[in-house]
Amino acid sequence: MSTVVETRTETVTAPPVGRRPRRRGRQWGIKTALSVLVAVSLFPYLFMLSTSLKDNLQFAESYWAPVLPLHWENYATAWKQIQPYMVASIVVAAASIVAIVLLSLLAGFVLARYRFPGRGFFFAAIAVLMMVPSISSLIPLFVMMRDFDLLNTYPVLIIPHVAGGVVLGTILMKTFIEGIPQELFDAARVDGAGAPRLFLSIALPLSMPVIGTVGLITINGVWNDFFWPLLTITENELRTVSVGLMFFQGQAGTDYGPMFAGYLLASLPLLLLFTFLSKYFLAGVQGGLPGSH
Repeated sequence: MSTVVETRTETVTAPPVGRRPRRRGRQWGIKTALSVLVAVSLFPYLFMLSTSLKDNLQFAESYWAPVLPLHWENYATAWKQIQPYMVASIVVAAASIVAIVLLSLLAGFVLARYRFPGRGFFFAAIAVLMMVPSISSLIPLFVMMRDFDLLNTYPVLIIPHVAGGVVLGTILMKTFIEGIPQELFDAARVDGAGAPRLFLSIALPLSMPVIGTVGLITINGVWNDFFWPLLTITENELRTVSVGLMFFQGQAGTDYGPMFAGYLLASLPLLLLFTFLSKYFLAGVQGGLPGSH
């Protein structure tokens, strides 16, 4: 007897020859576009860095390119000028962050974990406030602060940031806390935990990412706020850094090196915060713990 062995051959279809070069060409196009976008975005910062190390003669002779010698003393001059403005901004930002986080976390916890009549109405009212332009309340807010005799004080800078930040903070906190598993709260209630214990032991520790997000948004708003401090503050030691830099330009407008050094020093806190805390910012927006995605 003869045994017949059948062999099956599988045909593998190779991808078209022109597809790989086309994909590579598309990737190179994307990389080139992103590189150009990064270069355009960083150019003002690099120009500021280069100009901050020049004196007026170097700035006039070489406007764009860096030149030697480098004048590092410009940063010492700039720091003496902007130091009180930086301190004022830090005080306003710290007080605003504490108040916004405390109020919005409590409101978000109650709206996310408790059912009561009018719950949906209150949250809708908070959400509607997001649509109200801040410029519409500028004159009533100024009149109110003037009548309360709060002009040229720290509260006149802190209260508007708290009032505006609590709205967005409550929405973010409620959304984040709703994503925490209900089983954690149920298990704690079985063990006899009340509302304060649930808030302090579960909601607060697990909400650190969104707390960081609210904190970064708040400090960014305080650092970049210009019109309100300019309108309500006339004392030099209470001016925030955005307004103080304008007066720095007025006092040393012809000394370009220290002026640009002041701009660079004023931008460093935000740059460092967003560099080292960006993962917490993204985790708070996405509704999860850092590294869990």
